[in-house]
Amino acid sequence: MIIKPRTRGFICTTAHPQGCAAQVRRQIDYVQALPAIRGPRNALVIGASAGYGLSARIVAAFGAGANTVGIYRQGERSGGRTASAGWYNSAAFEEAAQQAGLKSFSVTGDAFTDETKAKAVEVIRRELGQVDLVVYSVATARRTNPRTGEISTSVLKPIGQPYTNKTVNFHDGEVSLVTLEPATEEEIEGTVDVMGGEDWQLWIDALREGGVLAPDATTIAYSYIGPELTQAIYRQGSIGRAKDHLEATAKRLHEQLGSGGGRAYVTVGKALVTQSSSAIPVVPLYISALYKVMKEKSLHEGCIEQMYRLLADRLYSPNRDGVPVDEQGRIRIDDWEMRDDVQREVAEIWNALTTDNIYELTDLIGYRREFFQLFGFETDGIDYEAEVEPNVSIPNLS
Repeated sequence: MIIKPRTRGFICTTAHPQGCAAQVRRQIDYVQALPAIRGPRNALVIGASAGYGLSARIVAAFGAGANTVGIYRQGERSGGRTASAGWYNSAAFEEAAQQAGLKSFSVTGDAFTDETKAKAVEVIRRELGQVDLVVYSVATARRTNPRTGEISTSVLKPIGQPYTNKTVNFHDGEVSLVTLEPATEEEIEGTVDVMGGEDWQLWIDALREGGVLAPDATTIAYSYIGPELTQAIYRQGSIGRAKDHLEATAKRLHEQLGSGGGRAYVTVGKALVTQSSSAIPVVPLYISALYKVMKEKSLHEGCIEQMYRLLADRLYSPNRDGVPVDEQGRIRIDDWEMRDDVQREVAEIWNALTTDNIYELTDLIGYRREFFQLFGFETDGIDYEAEVEPNVSIPNLS
């Protein structure tokens, strides 16, 4: 079939297998061109099919030579629909890993369930013995609590009072004002339940109880802080409460794992084009301005650049005495984004932004291109007018 992008708001409902494979290959080539990392031996990535999770798996495998297990939702083709981008990404990763002589295994299912955790433990025990890096990169809107059966939903809302600011329809470039009503206490609690640290803790508990977590294991999860203009919708909003819980979980895990030489961190990354960030009002417009400034200063990074720097220069650097963290114990790889000169120039752009000047003042074209590349479109070297086989299988799938 000939596959074209079909969008509904911030979601693309189709994906291109060859385009996704080319994006994965680009990330692998980037990592292989850099110095090897003396890092993890066996890595488990929970939420491994896209974004930071996929990039972390690529860096662990092709930067450090690690064997990997990836956890992600089922997304194979059904009916007249294509498979998900995450499915195509994972298929491309598995093929490349096998060609490189690396062990790699996929476990599909809902990461929140006990069943998926048990399947992962069994695969690790059978194939790798133990894992010494656990990356928790789950981003979703709903969670069914395995202990209570209750379904929680996360929201992206301010707390306490309404929030009004500029936003953009990144498909047509229209800049407008958006007002978001504050979250209720129930919505805040639901967001913490979905996006906080409880499931991360449950994963570590399951791995330890199953005897497949190495005594010196490192585990990380992801967060974001951002500038003042996004604080109300992000760090001081409902999602910020979840990130507070995530960071508290990291401190608890760090204490629990410390006796065996293990460690746990939340790493704060820069603003990036992801399906999750595209859903947050204000953020796509901010990222478009940020990208223009950082590209002009040769500071721009995507997921793969951030993840290589995280492993090579933070977690496993031979030139550092310990892992550098901020006063809250977080690893900061948003340091270039938060530079004073970068934020000053972004603020100047933000104040002047209108529909009429958005393409002049920002990199909205780059933002939109990266958004479609998440789904395998707008990728150099791919003939999008040619027919392609949408059915793609994944080896070593559990």
